[in-house]
Amino acid sequence: MATVLITGANRGLGLEFCRQYAEQGWHVIACSRNPDDAFDLNNLAGHHSKIQLEALDVSKFKQIDALSQKLADRPIDILINNAGVYLDDKSNGFGHLDYQAWTESFLTNTEAPLKMAEAFLPHIKKSGKKLIVNISSLMGSIADNDSGGSIFYRSSKAALNAAMKSLAVELKDQSVGVLIFHPGWVKTDMGGPNALINAEQSVSGMYGLIERFSLHQSGSFVKYDGTPMPW
Repeated sequence: MATVLITGANRGLGLEFCRQYAEQGWHVIACSRNPDDAFDLNNLAGHHSKIQLEALDVSKFKQIDALSQKLADRPIDILINNAGVYLDDKSNGFGHLDYQAWTESFLTNTEAPLKMAEAFLPHIKKSGKKLIVNISSLMGSIADNDSGGSIFYRSSKAALNAAMKSLAVELKDQSVGVLIFHPGWVKTDMGGPNALINAEQSVSGMYGLIERFSLHQSGSFVKYDGTPMPW
């Protein structure tokens, strides 16, 4: 049975990824910091026996290593690095930057996805699909930035893009692919109520692109509908 591991699975895009993959018969390893408190995720798991709940705070690297060891014998076809934080607000912009919040942004949005890739690479290499998927953002595009602001989030996602592009080059000869997604402006807790699309639309688009992925696409930064994104 094909297996997908999803971080930040308790809400938003992560929860929708869980739903769509479970409905397609995949074994879903759904990771969140506090799965016992994740009402919607537990409700979904109650309807899909193929969803396996795991506690994981991606900012705690010992937890990543422990989960990797726990799942040592399981091939993982797709790793979806979805967990992320947005810590920018009007109180911590330039002139009064909160450097601890910036550090936390890099830890969760940039370092953690790379740590996940390192820890789970052996599992991925055992699988049939061999794909690392990263939920980034158009806000990580330097070329697209014409409004400024959101320094923590923009810089951490730009760094994620750069790191995953390098990883794509390094892993290609091992037949492991890397995809970087802009999911669109989505109506989630992070995206807000004024966003243009809902989670189902965004994930449906990404799901299709993942299904059709071939190794020559590795390292691509694309929108949920397949549109190439500017770096």
